[in-house]
This record gives sequence, structure tokens and C-alpha cells, in this order.
Amino acid sequence: MTMPSSDPLGSPLKTGSDIATSLDAHLAQPAVILPTGPGRPSHRMPEGPELHLASQFVNEACRELVFGGCVEKSPVSRNPEVPFESSAYSISALARGKELRLTLSPLPGARPPREPLALVFRFGMTGSFQLVPSDALPPHAHLRFYTAPPGPRLALCFVDIRRFGRWDLGGEWQPGRGPCVLLEYEQFRENVLRNLADKAFDQPICEALLDQRFFNGIGNYLRAEILYRLRIPPFEKARTVLEALQQRRPVLPLPLLQSPELTLSQKIRAKLQNPDLLELCHSVPKEVVQLGGKGYGSESGEEDFAAFRAWLRCYSAPGMSSLRDRHGRTIWFQGASPARRSHPREHSRVLRTEQRTLHLQTRPLQGHEGHREAFLNRLQPRCPRGPASTRTQKLPQSLTQGRGGGDQHPQAAAEPERPRLTPHPWSLRGP
Repeated sequence: MTMPSSDPLGSPLKTGSDIATSLDAHLAQPAVILPTGPGRPSHRMPEGPELHLASQFVNEACRELVFGGCVEKSPVSRNPEVPFESSAYSISALARGKELRLTLSPLPGARPPREPLALVFRFGMTGSFQLVPSDALPPHAHLRFYTAPPGPRLALCFVDIRRFGRWDLGGEWQPGRGPCVLLEYEQFRENVLRNLADKAFDQPICEALLDQRFFNGIGNYLRAEILYRLRIPPFEKARTVLEALQQRRPVLPLPLLQSPELTLSQKIRAKLQNPDLLELCHSVPKEVVQLGGKGYGSESGEEDFAAFRAWLRCYSAPGMSSLRDRHGRTIWFQGASPARRSHPREHSRVLRTEQRTLHLQTRPLQGHEGHREAFLNRLQPRCPRGPASTRTQKLPQSLTQGRGGGDQHPQAAAEPERPRLTPHPWSLRGP
């Protein structure tokens, strides 16, 4: 008999008879998560909470299932093939930040004997997992794991409409990603405050919050909700906002917090009444996980997103302002848009143009200095057509001597100080 277990975030996982009820509900879900209409932001873009909800779903739905055979990849996907085949194996999942690790573990006695295989998924913009009958695969199911007989044949599918999602073999988390804001809060906080000298914190706080080296799991709607709760202007310099946390004093004096007269609930309440930005980076995603749903709940279609839409206070909410950051991503916030930030891409285009300006310096080739003087004289304002004497020009001595010295004009030789030149009619044409 399977013993009950708990999710690391405190959400109980279903076991036994609960699995059958949950599985029926998941099979009743629509095969495709449809995109939202034009002008409306998507509530389905996977961020840290969505990855954790997906891992909960896989663990709940697949705990009592036995998979078998080969792993099937769609021909249109550019992700790698999964070289795994076993007569009987189980599937488990673990999320960390914006990544999910799927582990395929052969059961005892399975053929051929082999080691477990792990894959790490990044969901992109539309990635999700669905469990469906094998004869009713959803469109855009780019990776499929089939159950083994007996019993109805099911398929666990990685569905990705826009095909920005990726998976890698080996099970290693992507290098460079920081600690998870949900499961590794202490390490996450230390990593941010220890690296405030990094140039990433020269950016506005709304852009720094999307840097997965320091805020692994934070995405577009989470940054809007976090900044809104603290009333932090989104374009405030990140280092300015975060440096204050290094000297932040507790709400209650330390001796009082350590006093045995205060109950644990009183200490927690005092802490939660005044959270800082890094604490909200942990608690706000946790609220979303506890809401559930978002395509993995018991409701069908849009109803599964109703609780999440009601939870949103800033992101796509009526009365809020929106603006695109330097990377083209929309930031939602309260208040008027900064005047100088109304066209951030135009500003960056001007900077790029200035950096590519070329300063050219010309000089005539040796022996052709006279030609340069003649050319500059031709650039002078042209006078109206008049007597021939008014249209003569003084030429440098190098031109009056001619080439070779034997082809001088007789009149030029007689009057070397005032040489005459009969101009071409096109070059000195009057108005």
C-alpha cells in the first residue's frame, strides 16, 4: 500500500482512491490549452508556480501507472530524441525554478535492463503536461510516454503550441540558474544580496527580477504583483531597491523576537506584516501554487483559471498601466507611465546609431594635390554667365605647367600669373 506523501511546498499529494478521481478529471480536460484573444495577456505563460503545479500533476497522475515501450517524439520538434525503451518503468517529476526534471525509472525485472534516464524541461511560453487516451492525442504533443498493458492505454504528453519549450537529456539543471525562489529561499536570498555589485542590478528593478541567475522562477506576472504590493516604481534602479535590505532591521527588536513570551504564531504574524521584496519573491509564487488549477485542476477549460484571475491585483487588471521594457516584454504597474520611457526602443536605437558614426579624413594622393584644389574651386558658388573674363579661374601652378612640360597653351605661357581656362559648359553653367 502506498503511503501518503507531501509536496515540498506543503500541498498534499493524492494517493489511492483519490488518484482515480483525479485522473478522471484530468482526462476530461480539453486536449489543447487555447491562447487568449488579441490584446489580452496570457495567464498560461509558465513561470515558477506553473512548473511546480506541473510536477505535482505528473506525480499525482502517474504514481499508480506503469509505462512501457519507447518514448515517442513528434517529427516537427527540433528537440533531441529520447533513447529510452523499457517494458515497464515509472515516471516522477521535480521542479526547480523554471525547470522540471522528469525521471524515467525501470521497474525490477523490466527488459532490457538499464539505468534510469532523466530529462530537464523548460516550458517556454506554452509548455504543459497532459494525460490523455492514446487514441486521442492533442495537437502539438511533441513528446509522448505510453502506459503498458493491461488496461486502457494512456499517454503522458508534453504539449507545446508555440514550440519554444526545450528538453535536455542527462537530468542536469541548466548552468547559471540561481537557487529556486520557492524551494531554496535562504540560498536565493543570500545569492542576491551577495552579488549586488553585479551589473545586472544596474538595470531597473522590473528587468532585474527576470534575471534567472538571481530570481529563478520569477516571470512577468509575478514581478508585476510583487512590485505592486510594495508600491515600488518598476523603473527604479535595482541596486537602490535591494541595498536597503542588507541593513534591514527586523520589525520587532531581536530580544523581543527571541522572547519566550511570544508565541510562534505571534512571531510569524509580525514577520508577515512587513515583508520585503525578497520575501515576497518566495511567498507570492507560493500563493499561486496553493491556488492550484491553471490547467492542472479539477475544473475544465477557463473555469480552471478563475481562481487565479481573481487573485491577480496588478497584472492585466483594470486601471493599471502597462509599458514595454527594453526586451519588448510588457510590465504592468500602478500609476502614470514615465514620460522619458514611453519609447524605450527609440532611445536605444539612437544610442546604437551614435556608436556606429564614422569620422572620415581624406587627403589627396601624392602628385595629385593640384587636382584637389581644382575640385574644391568647382564647389564654390557659381556665378551667372557673363563675359569670358569673369569666368576665368586661377589654377595652381602644377596644373598650368601641364604634364610633361611640352603641351602648354601659348596664352598660358605668356601670362603665367593669370592663366585662362575655358571651362566645360556643364561645370560652370549659370542659373
